[in-house]
Amino acid sequence: MSWRTYLQKSVLEWLLEQDNPSVRFWTLQQLLDYPVNSSEVLNAQDMIMESHTVKEILRNQEQEGYWVHEEDMYLPKYKATTHQLLILSEHGCRRTSDIDKALEQVFRFQRRSGHFLTKIPKTEKGRASKITDGCCLDGNVLNYMIRFDYLEDSRVQYLVDFLVDDHIGDDAGWKCRAFPINPDAVFPVNCYMGAVKVLKAFSLISESDRTDAVRQIIKREVENILENRIYRYLRNSDGSRKDKAGWKRFGFPLFYQSDLLEVLEVLARLGIRDSRMEDSIRYVESLQRKDGKWILKDSFNGKMWVDIDEKKKPSKWITLKALYVLKGYYG
Repeated sequence: MSWRTYLQKSVLEWLLEQDNPSVRFWTLQQLLDYPVNSSEVLNAQDMIMESHTVKEILRNQEQEGYWVHEEDMYLPKYKATTHQLLILSEHGCRRTSDIDKALEQVFRFQRRSGHFLTKIPKTEKGRASKITDGCCLDGNVLNYMIRFDYLEDSRVQYLVDFLVDDHIGDDAGWKCRAFPINPDAVFPVNCYMGAVKVLKAFSLISESDRTDAVRQIIKREVENILENRIYRYLRNSDGSRKDKAGWKRFGFPLFYQSDLLEVLEVLARLGIRDSRMEDSIRYVESLQRKDGKWILKDSFNGKMWVDIDEKKKPSKWITLKALYVLKGYYG
């Protein structure tokens, strides 16, 4: 089967409309295979910088580079610094002096281990903190650092080294004090959703730039995802598998949350095709409407500086991601 079976001409035209230059930017690259330095892609990125979403987020940035609170990069949720950098990077925003200022603010939250916590350390003891939980935060920070071309920065390399050293190879994942609330109700031993964020960031590292250790972690985490059938990682009292219902409601942006579409997107980027993905692929296919589009079912609208798409309506973001997933699976 060809993935183009799912791509209607009218839908492609819809995704390429100039009212959402970010979706146009990624559609050109992910669905139509335009080179990143092509004039069409570069023109779309120019338009991204003038888009309502990007301008509204940057309008609320403080002169020093942070959003809302200088001492806390995470709260209030969805309006603080780390959330804005994630949105901007996922929208294809170009690295600018404002972005550089924001990233330098984020580095103030890094511990000597390479790990990030949400509050600026007040003392040397705080900077030397050995706390290791919070892989979802580290994964998201690494995600936007890579997208903004900071991978070669030594501070980002410290973060990568930390994530490598802190990885639990036998059980997969990274430890988190928030997971699991009930160990008997899940199959994964360590934070499953947070591990997705790290794997997503690692998938953005080009093959040539991945160390052997990163490659091994990617391999282990992919296998863990496939073992759990992506979204069937909950355990019933009789020991059978149970769906994570929330992962079947697609949203964008996701921040620390995840869903099966995000996981499939990461697997597509890594070139993974496996029979254990079939249930998830079929589910994505089942949600396509007759008009060829997919619906946004989860949203943080009303909590961010600017709304993104409209809940319960056809979504360019979800449609793009679904088509990218199907392209990756069917090749």
